[in-house]
Amino acid sequence: MTNALVPEFAVTDYGRSRKFYCDVLGFSCAYERPEEGFGYLRLGSAELMIDQIGLGRTFGGAHLPGAPPFGKGLNVQIRVAAVGPLIEALERHRITLYLPLEERWYRTGEREAGQRQFVVADPDGYLLRFCEEMGSRPAA
Repeated sequence: MTNALVPEFAVTDYGRSRKFYCDVLGFSCAYERPEEGFGYLRLGSAELMIDQIGLGRTFGGAHLPGAPPFGKGLNVQIRVAAVGPLIEALERHRITLYLPLEERWYRTGEREAGQRQFVVADPDGYLLRFCEEMGSRPAA
């Protein structure tokens, strides 16, 4: 069974994107149709799809990304058990973070939820915010 919301990213090079998500970030490929440039990826309970522009089904017209960076105005939060291994993998592959690792507390009513987080851009510029939960506390 899949999540109720699964983003699908239009990418310029399926192979390059698949390597970034699977070989660098540790996603697994649940299934793929390489002839269509399509892959369904998972990392823990997070799921996303990548689909190469011009292969398989591509949304055209005003909905087709013009030029990277794609996904302007959007970042996708992906909850992981620990952000440390991802930071190490990105450093090994010499991939620069878009926003550095930080600890943030967000008010959620009477409480605050804490998370360690960073943002990295994928090869087409989609922003991925990976976060590790730090617990909760009474709101300040």
